[in-house]
Amino acid sequence: MSQFDERKSAEEAKYAHDSELSFKITARRNKLLGAWAAGLLGLEGEAAEDYAKSIVMADFEEAGDEDVYRKVKADLDAKRADVSEHQIRREMEELLEVARQQLTA
Repeated sequence: MSQFDERKSAEEAKYAHDSELSFKITARRNKLLGAWAAGLLGLEGEAAEDYAKSIVMADFEEAGDEDVYRKVKADLDAKRADVSEHQIRREMEELLEVARQQLTA
């Protein structure tokens, strides 16, 4: 195998690893966000866990974070929880960093 082929293979492997890690970080963030929102919704135990899983699944509707944001916002609005768009988005940002630290530690 030539040096070029080895380098190409290494770059492909790094890209695959980085993509997988990014996916896992986002999924972890969504689960943490679901747990946070479940607390605001008054959910506990298995109901809270199920809700957190539903937030993870919501991320598969479209690319990006808007599908997750819309689900959380709609659920909080339905329960008349007084949480602003800014608060949800800030929590999403903070939990993304928490998830990154958890998975890369």
